[in-house]
Amino acid sequence: MPKMKSHRGASKRFKRNKSGAIKRKKAYKNHILNKKTTKRKRKLRKAGYISNADIKNISAIIVR
Repeated sequence: MPKMKSHRGASKRFKRNKSGAIKRKKAYKNHILNKKTTKRKRKLRKAGYISNADIKNISAIIVR
């Protein structure tokens, strides 16, 4: 049986913490930023985390 290859797009988007949680970037921070408030854009800088329902699926494709 060959090794599982990691999904390269997913492995660039998600990172694993020491505790095992998977970090992700928040959405809505790429374009049309002038109508969004400074407070909203500042909050979008911080990392989000994958929900418990998705951890199994995401960790299977980011294989590390």
